[in-house]
Amino acid sequence: MNWDAKSTETAPPAERDRVGSLERGLAVVEILAAHPDGMTLSEMAEAAGLTRAGARRFLLTLVATGYAAQTGRRFSLSPKLISVARSWLAGSSLWTFAEPFMREVAAALNESCSAAVLSGTDVVYVARIPGRHILSVSLQVGTRLPAYCTSMGRVLLAGLAPEERTALLSASDIRALTPKTITDRSLLAKAIGEAGESGYAIVDEELELGLRSIAVPLHDRSGAVVAAINVSTQSARMDVEEMRRDILPPLKRAALRIEDYFVVQ
Repeated sequence: MNWDAKSTETAPPAERDRVGSLERGLAVVEILAAHPDGMTLSEMAEAAGLTRAGARRFLLTLVATGYAAQTGRRFSLSPKLISVARSWLAGSSLWTFAEPFMREVAAALNESCSAAVLSGTDVVYVARIPGRHILSVSLQVGTRLPAYCTSMGRVLLAGLAPEERTALLSASDIRALTPKTITDRSLLAKAIGEAGESGYAIVDEELELGLRSIAVPLHDRSGAVVAAINVSTQSARMDVEEMRRDILPPLKRAALRIEDYFVVQ
């Protein structure tokens, strides 16, 4: 396919003002998004209607800017793209829509309720309803925390394709923040896998001593995990079994109501 730009002298105004190379680059991103296991150069060239040389330039540009990763002969999107989605989500009506349900959870439990998305190796808070009890850790919209040792991080990691999850964990600075932090990578992978199977994650004093949290994922209409919500509490107020019994049901109900937003969009 010939991607030479048409003459701006004869093109209609709407087409003349469009940037063809950007359109083709965005098409490459969309194709990669539809192939989470990655694609070879030849596969991309065929799917995008590009020459191998053209596909190579687009893919290597995405790698150079951090929006894609190359493993051997295969290219796939990187977690950096989520930071773009995070900026959109933080300012979109989704969180305006979600906050009343999060507020109900916080009021019913007298605990804080937060929402976050994945950004690189961190979770970034995009909404937060403070509880009546004061937590020692300071959290607000925009706060970044390591994904590997947070409840929302684990359900978000569980929602990634295996290759993407492995790459992200490999890039993570995994270290003990408390004596309870899981730093063994095999045990961490097991905990993330269990979060994916059970549909929730509980982190018990791994981020900070005295702090426990429980999180559930938020899915879009395709079933992909796009965000997470959690409830945090002090360990002196509630043990793990009480969190599972008393917090998990209302948290799951809130998640389902928030997910309804994606269905109607």
